[in-house]
Amino acid sequence: MKMIIHDLDPQQFAALVEDNTPDVTVISDNGTIRHCIGCFGCWIRTPGVCVLKDGYNNMGELLSKCDELMIISKCEYGSYSPFILNVLNRSISYVLPYFVTKNGETHHRNRYDREFALTVHFYGEDITEAEKGTAQKLVAANSLNLYSSGNSVYFHNGLQAVKEVLA
Repeated sequence: MKMIIHDLDPQQFAALVEDNTPDVTVISDNGTIRHCIGCFGCWIRTPGVCVLKDGYNNMGELLSKCDELMIISKCEYGSYSPFILNVLNRSISYVLPYFVTKNGETHHRNRYDREFALTVHFYGEDITEAEKGTAQKLVAANSLNLYSSGNSVYFHNGLQAVKEVLA
């Protein structure tokens, strides 16, 4: 399964991606997402599932089923848009609360024996080289923490450029 997480309005997304693409799960802002409250309920009370019942409570499970994760986000100071960041924060149930050491660094242990390819398309006008560098480091860290098989990062001046890449 391919999963796309984006911060576009429905019309913008429809203009980018064919609606009849099979086996694709799309995560978008429907206005109901709540912020992670840091209760660790997804690790302790309801392992693997967020305790907030807003339709985004199964992000860890959804990640465990995907082969490819594509993120389309406005680049905000070298990071994701607030919605995308919120979705990623709500995906912490994808990993376990226990730690392992990888490459001399401490990371959470993976809950699922699964890997996916991570591709991030950042868009925005006037993305600086410093923002690009920060964003690339962020995606690499996310890739490592989420046990992805690898990552690719692209920067686009606008949504038309994203469409040309996705076509």
